[in-house]
Amino acid sequence: MLRVRDAMTRDVVTVGPEESAARAWGLCRERNIRHLPVIEGGRLVGIVSDRDLRDLSPPRATTDEENTLGWVQIRDMMSIGVVTAHPLDTIEHAAKVIYENKFNCLPVVADDELVGIITSSDLVRTLVELTGAHGEGSWIEVEVPNEPGQLASITEVIRDRHVNIASVFLGPASREAYRAIVLRLETTDPTSIAESLTTAGYAVTVTESTGSSGRYLERR
Repeated sequence: MLRVRDAMTRDVVTVGPEESAARAWGLCRERNIRHLPVIEGGRLVGIVSDRDLRDLSPPRATTDEENTLGWVQIRDMMSIGVVTAHPLDTIEHAAKVIYENKFNCLPVVADDELVGIITSSDLVRTLVELTGAHGEGSWIEVEVPNEPGQLASITEVIRDRHVNIASVFLGPASREAYRAIVLRLETTDPTSIAESLTTAGYAVTVTESTGSSGRYLERR
C-alpha cells in the first residue's frame, strides 16, 4: 500500500513569518514552486501560495511593485490553521482531502516537524506510475456480471497468452448487474488477447494501444 511518504517531496523550501512577500515571491519564481510552508521555532505555523503573492503584487513594471512586496510580511498574509498529512497516511486519504477541500497541496508533518509536502502534481505522477501509463502498453475493458470470481477468470485467459498485467481498475458498466474491468497490459498489441477473451465468452468493449507509433483506440 502506498503511503504519503512514498510520493511526497522531501526537500521543502520554507519561509519564516517575518520574511517579506518580496523574498517569498522571489523564491517561488526562482525555484518554480507554488507553495511555501511558513516555519517559526521549528513548527509549521502557516502556508503562503504564489497566488497569494500575485494577488498582493501590483502589475509588473509599475513603481509600486517592489515597495508593496517589500513592506508586507508573510505573517500578515499567510493562511493559518493548515490542514496537514502524516507520512504514514495512505495516498488515497491524501488525495481525498486535497480533492474534497480543493487544495493544491498538503504539508506533511511528523512529531510536530515538517518532513515534506505532497502536491496535486505528486498525486498525478503517482497515478501515472501506478497505472503504468508512463510506458508503452495497452488497455482492455471487459464487461462482466457483477459476481465473485470474474476477475480471476479473466486474468487466467491473459496469463495463458503470456502477457503481464500492469494494473487493474474496476468500475460501473453500461448494463445493470454488470461491472467493467479495465486492465493495463504490458503489450502494444492487445488484439489477440481481446480475441481470446471474446472466445471465452467475455464482452470486450474497448481496446486501446499506446505504442511508439501512436495511439490506437477501438470500441467494440
